[in-house]
Amino acid sequence: MKGTSDDWLYEISPKRKLIDLNFQEIWRYRDLLILFVKRNIVTVYKQTILGPLWYFIQPVFTAITFTLVFNNIANIPTGDVPPFLFNLTGITAWNYFSQCLTGTSDTFRANAGIFGKVYFPRVIMPLSNVITNLFKFGIQLLVLVVSYIYVVWSGVEISPNFNLLLLPVYILMMAMLGLGLGMIISAFTTKYRDLTVLVGFATSLLVYLSAVPYPLSEVENKMPDYVWIVQYNPLTQIIEGFRYMILDSGTFTWFGFTYTLVISIFLFLFGLVVFNRTEKNFIDTV
Repeated sequence: MKGTSDDWLYEISPKRKLIDLNFQEIWRYRDLLILFVKRNIVTVYKQTILGPLWYFIQPVFTAITFTLVFNNIANIPTGDVPPFLFNLTGITAWNYFSQCLTGTSDTFRANAGIFGKVYFPRVIMPLSNVITNLFKFGIQLLVLVVSYIYVVWSGVEISPNFNLLLLPVYILMMAMLGLGLGMIISAFTTKYRDLTVLVGFATSLLVYLSAVPYPLSEVENKMPDYVWIVQYNPLTQIIEGFRYMILDSGTFTWFGFTYTLVISIFLFLFGLVVFNRTEKNFIDTV
C-alpha cells in the first residue's frame, strides 16, 4: 500500500504565480504544441485554389501596391534602394508582427470549446501561433532574399552590414511585441467582443505610423514637429533597424534598439501576467 507522501505527476491549481511560464510543463506538452503548429499551417489554405502560394503572393503584391502609391504617385524617395525592395523589406518585418498580434488576440474566444473540456498549458495556443507565423516569416524572408539577389545582379550597389548579426534579436522583439499585445487583447475580448474588430482596424492604421511605406528620414524632414509620434513607436525602430541591417539604408541607433528591446520584454511579461489571470475564470464570461 502506497503512503500519502507520493508525489503527483501533475498538479492543477487555481493559484498561479504572477509571472508563470513553466517551460518544463510546456516541454511535456511539446507534442501538442507541434500538433497545433501543423494544424495552423495546413488548415489556413486547405480549401484555397493557390494554397501555400499565398505566402509568396501576399508580400509581393503588397510591395507592388506600396511602390505604385507611395513612390510613383506620392513621390516618396527611398534613396539608393529600389522602391520595391525597400517596401518588401519593411513588409516582411511588419507581417510577422501583425500576424502574431492578430492571431494571438482572439485566443480565448476562438478556443473556448477546447479550453472548457481538457487541460493543457493555455499559453501553448499563443505560442503555436507565434511559431506558425515564424514559418510564414521564413518563407517571406526567402522571397526577400531572392528579390535582393535579383536587384544586386541587375547592377544596384547595396549590401548588408554587420548589424545583420542582430537579426535573431529583431525576430525575438517582433515575436514578444506581437505575443505580449495579443495576450493582453485576448484577455479583454473575453468580455468585449467588438475589440476583435478594433484590432483589425487599429493594425491597418498602425502600419502607417510604423514607417513601413516610407523612411523615417522623410518624416524628420517634412514633419519635424510630429516626428516623435513615429520615432518613439517601437515598431518603427524594428522596421528601420530591419532595413538598415539588410539594405544598409535607414536609421539605426543603439538607444532606439535598447528602448525597443526593453519595451518588448515589458509588454511580453505584462501580457503573460494578464493572460495567466484571465485563464482562471474566462470560461464564465466567454
